[in-house]
Amino acid sequence: MNKRSMIALTAASLLTMGVAAPAMAQEKEKCYGIAKAGQNDCANLAGTHSCAGQSKKDMDVGEWKFVPKGTCKQAGGLSADEAKMKAKG
Repeated sequence: MNKRSMIALTAASLLTMGVAAPAMAQEKEKCYGIAKAGQNDCANLAGTHSCAGQSKKDMDVGEWKFVPKGTCKQAGGLSADEAKMKAKG
């Protein structure tokens, strides 16, 4: 493979990844209150940790996981606003 072909292939790969990543992100949503201990996807609502896998208990309303868009309610989960309201009350 010559240098020009390699550059074209690399550029095409980067463009494809740039288009696919936003599409994948649009197909997921944060779902609060469904993560099992140690299986959350990132920071919690309370701000007591900022990383995946640090939840301490199952189904904590402040912890979330990414789920396919439109499936959170079916799994018994909450939106961010609902989780904030439940955490306050």
